[in-house]
Amino acid sequence: MKTTPKIRVGISTCLLGENVRFDGGHKHDPFLTETLGEFFAWVPVCPEVEIGLGIPRESMRLVGSPESPRLISQRSGEDHTDAMQSFAARRVEKLAASGIHGYVLKKNSPSCGMLRVRVYGDSGMPARNGRGLFADRLLRQLPLLPVEEEGRLHDPVLRENFIERVFAHDRWTQFVASRPRARDMVEFHARQKLVLMAHSTQHYRQLGRLVAEAGRTPMNELLESYGPAFMQCLAVHATASKHANVLQHLLGYLKKDLDAADKAELVRHIEDYRIGLLPLIVPLTLLIHHFRRHPVAWVAEQTYLNPYPAELMLRNHV
Repeated sequence: MKTTPKIRVGISTCLLGENVRFDGGHKHDPFLTETLGEFFAWVPVCPEVEIGLGIPRESMRLVGSPESPRLISQRSGEDHTDAMQSFAARRVEKLAASGIHGYVLKKNSPSCGMLRVRVYGDSGMPARNGRGLFADRLLRQLPLLPVEEEGRLHDPVLRENFIERVFAHDRWTQFVASRPRARDMVEFHARQKLVLMAHSTQHYRQLGRLVAEAGRTPMNELLESYGPAFMQCLAVHATASKHANVLQHLLGYLKKDLDAADKAELVRHIEDYRIGLLPLIVPLTLLIHHFRRHPVAWVAEQTYLNPYPAELMLRNHV
């Protein structure tokens, strides 16, 4: 039986349970290894170890301005900034070439933290307004790569958004590698319609204008414009209201086939989802059930119905 290759995703090594932290310990996250590990092939990186620091080692912290902090060993005062920045530039370039489609960073780390990392100013008091040096290079060099901290993945909405973007990044990369023609671009965009609408109608319209030029714009230029806008669209969080609009849009394709009772049931479930009484999976499953009985080719091709493996059960919680 053919198996689908796992998607390559970068990760802070300590989150896999490896004893690489400054104190010789780890920060194993079972959700990452046991759940996402079924679908992701983790590419581990520990910047501090990879620049040659030992295990255990002195703890480090960011010192100076949040815009350009220094990475300093807390006890000895040794400055590792230049070594980390040089390493990060090389390592991120290598990661990009290896074909990763996302990255999970360790929160609060002076090398890997993405948000609200402590930075110590002249007063000696920390402010939570910094970003780890490796994380900063990763985000600057690969701005369209889906990146999250492990702590934020405990939020169902952030988790669903990150995982959806990882699968979309992989999907887009495979599409580009297939050397598509103009008609392929039109078909790809058509399959993403409901996904894009659930995130940002503004981006959806922008992408539509780009695709309208397929056949007139050189394909390499079209791909270079579409890809960033596609990922930027998905980075806009889908809300219950926007999902409800998509569900209503789908319902429109069934109006001639459903009786009054079935229509009323769907309308009620969509509204109950919109106001938070039901998870997204409930009205969506009901719609899919009706489309099996009354097939619509265009709907069956929509990525929105299966943006990632159902086994992850992400829509049970949003």
